[in-house]
Amino acid sequence: MIFAYYVIATLVPIDKLIGKVYPLFGVCLLIMCIGVGGALIIGGYDIPEIPTHLYNMHAKGLPLYPMLFITIACGAISGFHSTQSPLMARCITKESQGRRVFYGAMIAEGIIALVWAAAAMSFFGGVEGLAKFMSANNGNAGVVVNTITNSLLGKIGGTLAVIGVVACPISSGDTAFRSARLTIADSIKFNQGSMRNRLMISIPLFVIGFYLTTIDFGVIWRYFGWSNQTLAAIVVWTSAMYLVHTGKNHWMATIPATFMTAVCTSYILIAPEGFKLSMKIGLPVGIVAAALALMTFLSVAKKVSAKTIAETA
Repeated sequence: MIFAYYVIATLVPIDKLIGKVYPLFGVCLLIMCIGVGGALIIGGYDIPEIPTHLYNMHAKGLPLYPMLFITIACGAISGFHSTQSPLMARCITKESQGRRVFYGAMIAEGIIALVWAAAAMSFFGGVEGLAKFMSANNGNAGVVVNTITNSLLGKIGGTLAVIGVVACPISSGDTAFRSARLTIADSIKFNQGSMRNRLMISIPLFVIGFYLTTIDFGVIWRYFGWSNQTLAAIVVWTSAMYLVHTGKNHWMATIPATFMTAVCTSYILIAPEGFKLSMKIGLPVGIVAAALALMTFLSVAKKVSAKTIAETA
C-alpha cells in the first residue's frame, strides 16, 4: 500500500495527493508530540537533563566525533532537506513565506526530536533500560514507539501517535522519489508535462527503491546518514559561493561547510561500514581535507570578488 502511494505521489502533481494528505499527517504528528510530551510531564517521569548527560552513550563505544554529527545532525544541517527546498519553493507564492515554511518546519522537527529523546530515555528508566528493551526486541524502534504511545496515551491516542510517527518516513519516501524525478529531469532538461516522460524517469527509480528494501535497513541507514551529511556539505559550499557572487558575507555558510567536510571525510574513513581505518588516520585526514577545501574555496572566492568589483567599476 505504501509503495503504491509512492508511485502515485511521484507521478501526479503535488496538489493532487501529497498536498491533501500532508495536513492530516501533520495533525497526527502534532497530537503525538503534545500528547507524549504532556504525558511525560504530568506523569512525573524523570527526564534527563543535558548537563548530566554530556558523554558518549553509544552502545558500541564508538568515538563521539565524528559519529555524533552523522547520527543526529540531520535536523540541523541536512542534505535531504536541501533537496526538498526546490520542491517546496515551487509551492509558495512569495519569497517571504520561505521563513515560515523552512525555519518553522525545522524548529518543529527539532522539538519533536527532543520530545522523543526525552520519552525514550525516561520511559524505560534511562539509557541502560532503553538499551535492554531494544536488545530484547531486536533493535525494533517501532516496538519502542508502540509501547510508549499506548502506555502514555491509551489505545486511541497511541494509534494517532503511531500514525504521526509512521507518517514521517512515509512522507520522506514520497518526497524523495518526487524530488529525485524532478532533479534528474531538471538536470537533463527533460520536460515532465506528459505521463510518459514521468514514467521514463520514475520506473528506474522505483526499481532501485524496491531493490533497496531487500538490503539490511541498518546498513542502508548508516550509508544514508553519511551521504545525507556529505550532500549537506556540498550544498552549504554551494551556498557559500552564491553569497560570494552576490557580494555578501559568506562565512555563515563557509564555517559549517568546512566543519562538515571534516566530519564526513573522517566518518567514512573510520566507520565500520566505511574503510575501517584507525582514528589516528581518519581524524588527521579529515582535518586536512577540510583545510584544503577551505583554501581552495577562499582562492576561488577571491578571484570571483575581484571580478565582481571590476565589472561593477
